[in-house]
Amino acid sequence: MSEATIHPRNHFSPTRRLRIPASQATARAMTNRPDLPPEIARRRTFAIISHPDAGKTTLTEKFLLYGGAIQMAGQVRAKGEARRTRSDFMKMEQERGISVSASAMSFDFDGHRFNLVDTPGHSDFSEDTYRTLTAVDAAIMVIDGAKGVESQTRKLFEVCRLRDLPILTFCNKMDRESRDTFEIIDEIQENLAIDVAPASWPIGVGREFIGCYDMLHDRLELMDRADRNKVAESVKMDGLDDPKLADHIPADLLEKLREEVEMARELLPAFDRQSFLEGHMTPIWFGSAINSFGVQELMKGISEYGPAPQPQNTAEREIAPEEKAVTGFVFKVQANMDPKHRDRVAFVRLASGHFERGMKLTHVRWKKPMAVTNPVLFLAADRELADEAWAGDIIGIPNHGQLRIGDALTEGEALRFTGIPSFAPELLQSVRATDPMKAKHLEKALMQFAEEGAAKVFKPMIGSGFIVGVVGALQFEVLASRIEIEYGIPVRFEGSQFTSARWVAGPKDKVEAFVNANKGHIAQDHDGDMVYLTRLQWDIDRVARDHPELRLTATKEMMV
Repeated sequence: MSEATIHPRNHFSPTRRLRIPASQATARAMTNRPDLPPEIARRRTFAIISHPDAGKTTLTEKFLLYGGAIQMAGQVRAKGEARRTRSDFMKMEQERGISVSASAMSFDFDGHRFNLVDTPGHSDFSEDTYRTLTAVDAAIMVIDGAKGVESQTRKLFEVCRLRDLPILTFCNKMDRESRDTFEIIDEIQENLAIDVAPASWPIGVGREFIGCYDMLHDRLELMDRADRNKVAESVKMDGLDDPKLADHIPADLLEKLREEVEMARELLPAFDRQSFLEGHMTPIWFGSAINSFGVQELMKGISEYGPAPQPQNTAEREIAPEEKAVTGFVFKVQANMDPKHRDRVAFVRLASGHFERGMKLTHVRWKKPMAVTNPVLFLAADRELADEAWAGDIIGIPNHGQLRIGDALTEGEALRFTGIPSFAPELLQSVRATDPMKAKHLEKALMQFAEEGAAKVFKPMIGSGFIVGVVGALQFEVLASRIEIEYGIPVRFEGSQFTSARWVAGPKDKVEAFVNANKGHIAQDHDGDMVYLTRLQWDIDRVARDHPELRLTATKEMMV
């Protein structure tokens, strides 16, 4: 590819080892697909994944800061409670400092529209995260420089791998004592079986950490410890032998940097965009999110190398983003985002087309048209009416329960999007209102949470009451606190005699016969599907042996 075709924004110095051609041209060349309309091509939709406490929410904040979306990180414009993070809007999230529900935010940076989805790192909320990853084109993996790859990072990484998502890595907390850079890179390569190409290299560590050397653009990035919200200064260098380096870096650190970068260039692969887009390689940036350091380089990396909106799979065909007709799917439902209104917002990822406010879209499950009059774009807790949106964007559609996870919206075509999972819960408890007069209200609250995907709610065929199933124990606490805060119903969770649930599928007559024979073990989920509740794995094996025509599954695709 000739030098002349390189986009001016992507033009680098000739000393670079690594030539990256104009981003869109290569992405298109590899698939022979037509060029995307410019509005769609400038979209970057991605999620941030990490183990709890690696600094994901802080990084999200800084993204918003650089995208001009907030004035100062860690602060909201609310008068009374000045310091609380922008992306954790649920009361419980602010009290505990963990992200419980995935929130979506949009902002502009460097000529691109970023759609950022923040996901819960806490493993008890992993199902929400799995679903979120179906709606994005790339992921940023945040790891803690002192801890390296942790258990939850590994789990989430596996999901990205199943979907072949390109992954960018950000090694955070370099301003604290952290491990050797090569050790961190080795651990990622061995644990996650992915090639790692350093995009920047840290200079010093812990107290001595002064910045990074940008290996893709031969630049020196220096950190300012005094002002956390200030953008780091960057100095253009002519390779590592440039005498100017000595003006900025102490001699001992400079010698170590030259040695390490030389080793890195010998031992580690150079960044290759093609390999990155196919999910075989991850570029790694080093920095400190709380000091706003390294964040901007990471953002530039997303806009320069990240994928434009990708085609989405449906049961019928593949949907290309450049198609004229608007299509989209619901990957998350959030109830009561605004406690003053009993509202529900369905988060929709647009898969194709150019959406305009007021459009009538077909709700595929109901086979009815639905006028989308007040769609919203999110800036965490602030919502703005969206007048238009393009493929790749994430919009919220307020509704009164018509939209559920997995629903498709199209301009008439009957499509069913695939790959949005629903997992069998690992913990079951029965729930009752402490005030028996409120039992009816409790049913309504539970149904709302079931449709939101926050928990599985099962109604046993025999006996009254409900059984609630979740993936992690912390979810019971969250549910109890949300039911009390949002509906004013104090509830009690009690141990259930059952320990696991499986969906029952098979020929209709066989399922009915099985249900009638096992009434004490059968419940219905909120979609009306049959669920077999059991105490022992032995029961599940017995059913498989005695009823070979039935399938007991631990996941259910949320297709309509």
